[in-house]
Amino acid sequence: MSTHEWRSLLLDWFAAEARPLPWRRHYHPYQVWISEIMLQQTQMERGVLYFERWLKRFPGVESVALASEEEILRFWEGLGYYSRARNLQASARLLVRDFGGRLPESLSALLSLPGVGQYTARAVLSIAFQQDYAVVDGNVERLFARLFAIDQPVKSSSAQARIWGLANVLLPSGQARAWNQALMEFGAVVCSRGTPRCDRCPLTVCCESFRTGSTAKRPVRAAGKERIEVSLVAAVIVAGGLVYVQQRPPSGLWASLWEFPGGHLEVGELPGEAVLREVREETKFVVALERPLPIFTYTYTRYRATLHPFLCRLSHPIEPVLHAARAYRWLAVRDLDTLGFSSGHRQLIVELKRRGGVLAP
Repeated sequence: MSTHEWRSLLLDWFAAEARPLPWRRHYHPYQVWISEIMLQQTQMERGVLYFERWLKRFPGVESVALASEEEILRFWEGLGYYSRARNLQASARLLVRDFGGRLPESLSALLSLPGVGQYTARAVLSIAFQQDYAVVDGNVERLFARLFAIDQPVKSSSAQARIWGLANVLLPSGQARAWNQALMEFGAVVCSRGTPRCDRCPLTVCCESFRTGSTAKRPVRAAGKERIEVSLVAAVIVAGGLVYVQQRPPSGLWASLWEFPGGHLEVGELPGEAVLREVREETKFVVALERPLPIFTYTYTRYRATLHPFLCRLSHPIEPVLHAARAYRWLAVRDLDTLGFSSGHRQLIVELKRRGGVLAP
């Protein structure tokens, strides 16, 4: 089968099977940009929900630029990798200042924006502005690894060089919007992770891995890194029916997000001992342990955390001495939704709300 023929097959498939994603209604450059930033490290279904919620509050570049960082983080909460949200707002402010609030139509200008790399810039230019730029994401890597039987680890320099070379050569002039989305969509829903849906694939006639029965062996992955197990504690400190929370520093892990005070268990330390120590070190508060709350686990980056939360009572009403935070607040549990928290501490808030009377003596 010729290159022209299989490209036509893929474009015809996309025309018939493309999912009705909200940013595809008008291909507005701002919406395409937001979708590309959100979908990094995020599943499509989740990304769509967040995109629609985001667009109601931030319909354009100017609204993002004018918002507080706290509000940006609150609307981003749950997507993780919060540097994406901070870079997005920094980019919005540059767009307002230097580009009249519009996405520029040149590769170099887009690459000058914080958090915009080659993939995002090329995706915006090809999908929003219909410029002839090839785009390669994980779906395209997987599709090409199978179609062309690439036996090197897919992230290796040799495999990346071949994949990008193929992407540039195969790109049909004047059809970048449809072509790039067709590749990514096909990789997501047909030539998918795990077991590909070869029975639904119109490209098996030209797929080298299908011909040799080796689709399950591709793409070749480099050896993965094991998750690191960590044990953490958190203190839900209560006084006068309100809960104490503090804001993390403006840099580092979960920068500027809010949290309950706490930290890591040290070797040989019991969780109750650790929470008293962490509260003392972070705030100088003297608290009494009321009772443990349900233990739960969550993951972040390379870590799998087990969180031991405790309900604590403030023994003496004093101002905290902040050693690990930039600000603090005393809030009712229902008002914690106005702030942005990491996913682990948001689970703790959900538990507090579920238990209803957890703050009662």
